[in-house]
Order: sequence, then structure tokens, then C-alpha cells
Amino acid sequence: MSESLTDSPPQRVPLHDLHVALGGKIVPFAGYELPVNYSAGILTEHLFTRQKAGLFDVSHMGQAFLSGPGAAARLETLVPGDIQALGLGRTRYTQFLNDQGGILDDLMVTRLDDTGDRLFLVVNAACKDADFARLRDALPDLRLEVLEDRALLALQGPRAPKVFTKLLPGVCSMEFMSFSEQDWHGVPLYITRSGYTGEDGFEISVPAAQAKALAEALLADDEVRPIGLGARDSLRLEAGLCLYGHDIDETTSPIEAGLTWSISKRRRAEGGFPGAARIQRELAEGVTRKRVGLLLDGKAPAREGAEIVDATGAVVGRVTSGGFAPSLSKPIVMGYVAAALAEPGQKLDLIVRGKALPAQVVAMPFVPHRYIRKSK
Repeated sequence: MSESLTDSPPQRVPLHDLHVALGGKIVPFAGYELPVNYSAGILTEHLFTRQKAGLFDVSHMGQAFLSGPGAAARLETLVPGDIQALGLGRTRYTQFLNDQGGILDDLMVTRLDDTGDRLFLVVNAACKDADFARLRDALPDLRLEVLEDRALLALQGPRAPKVFTKLLPGVCSMEFMSFSEQDWHGVPLYITRSGYTGEDGFEISVPAAQAKALAEALLADDEVRPIGLGARDSLRLEAGLCLYGHDIDETTSPIEAGLTWSISKRRRAEGGFPGAARIQRELAEGVTRKRVGLLLDGKAPAREGAEIVDATGAVVGRVTSGGFAPSLSKPIVMGYVAAALAEPGQKLDLIVRGKALPAQVVAMPFVPHRYIRKSK
């Protein structure tokens, strides 16, 4: 789950001035001005996050409460995720789908009460206006409260629990994809143990007025550094995670994208969501293309849009995300290829500036996830 670039006039996040003061290189992204990197550079920021803890500003993403009788069941009319089966304080990844089974956006849903009548949603920045309009139009009987006055920080990396526990004792007992509402010096925080780097960590929703104080409290620890969009992208690529607008879009189904795991057995059987017929057909009959990871043989990277060809030179797919993997010291890509060529070990070529670069399909993630599934 992530966002694509847009051409809309950029807005500023609550921590804009702090990013500038910290030396952040500001660029337009998903309608906002955000730091792509700081003085250390993307590679250093990436490796620091893998080793210690990186602090990311993801305040551009949309946050909202959806509430009313049967909110969980009602949301299931728009997404294939099993929202009714969510336990109290648990978070689930799912997607908004169109009638053709294509992905309109991906999002995180958290259950906040025993009845399933109150949910917390986090959606992508570039899609949030459309997402919220869709919710209002399709579920007019429910209340959608968009949280315009809150920032969202992500503390990611193996040292994140130790660092965060210094501010909030006991937070390390949270499990992966769980939610907790905590009080920090009178400031209400909404915390999920989740993230988009493949590392352990937390996403922290904080009132905009107190975002700077929380960010500075976290950055005061020597094991934390601010991290920009560049490393966020290389981290999620190594983790084999989709970027909306690139690896998934309105033409892509969750099955093609390798997101079948996000649709429970009940939802697969019952349907009842947009595009269910396509999803059920692809589950039964298979797909013609699949999202795969490819490891390049050399050092030259391949970028989005590069053609993927077979041994005969026939085009069999395209790259949707690509770049250098600092953790592996090698270039990697994700893309879609004909299903018959999607097995690990398959040899393919990527066409970059007219030259064929040898590559091999590999299992994802490229770098193992280090989520904490059970608290210690």
C-alpha cells in the first residue's frame, strides 16, 4: 500500500518546517510536499532503517472513522477483505475494487469496537478524495469522519520497539497488525503495529498540533533518524510490497497481483463485493499474468515500463517497479509476466535503452520480512 505521483498543486504536511530544518530535500508527491531524502542520502537512510529505526512522515495519507450499525458488513460490499471476522483492535489489509475486479485503491481497516460498528481506515493520499466520496455515496447510512487534523508517522526498523517503549512503556507487547489507543502526555495516539518497509514497527496517528513534539521526542534517540520517500520506496520494493498506481491499478485484480491471501475463504465463496465474478473465475481457472520479482544479473537497474522478454525476444510482460536494492547490492524489479513464465528460476531479459539485461524470477519478498507476529 502506497501512493503514486500526481500533478495537483502540492499541500504541506504538519511537519513541513521540521523536514526543512532537518535538511530534507522537498519534492512534490501525491499532492504534497514531502522529503525525498536528507543529507545522508537514500542508500544510507535505507540501511539505517534495516539496522536501527527510521522515522517516516506519511501524514499525506487519508485517515477516517467509519461508523454506524453494521459498518463492518456494509464495508464488505466495497472490498473483498473479511472485515466482519476482524477481532477487536485488529487491522486488515484489503482493496477497493471496481465492477471489473480492478483495484481502485488499497487500504488498512481496523476494528474499534465489539460490534463492528466502528472502523478506522487508512487510505492512500492520491486516492483519498475518491475513496471518501465512494464511501459516502455507497454507504450513505454510515458516518464517515475524515481526520483532517491528524498527522501520521511511521517508526520502522528492528530498534523501533525499544525506542518507542521509552516513550510509551508496554507498547512493545502489541502484536503485528494490532491497534492501540494510547495517551502520551495528554496527547491521544492511535497506534498500529504495522508499516510498509518489511521491518517491525509502528504507524502512529497524532493530532497535527502535537506531531512536531512527538517526532522530536523520537528523533532525540540516537537509534532513530528521519527517512525520506526514496528509502521508503526502496524498502517496500525489497519487501515485495505493491505501490498503488504502479504495481496495482484499476486494470489489476488482487489475484494477478499475488494478493489472494488478503481474501478469506468465506469472501471467496460468498462474493458480494465489486468484481467478485472475476475474482472467483480467476481463483477457479487461474490468471494469464502474474506479478513476479526479478533479480538482475548485473549492476544496471531497470525502471518502470521496461519490457520483459523471453528467450525468443517476444515481449511477455513489463516492469512496474524497479531500482537498486541496498540490502542486496543488486538491482531488482517487480512486474507482470505471462503466468507460464512466473515460476522462480525462470530466465528472462529486461530491455533497457535497447539492451537486453539478463534476469531471473525469484520468490518474494527479496529481503525477508521481520514482522513480530506474536508479542514476547
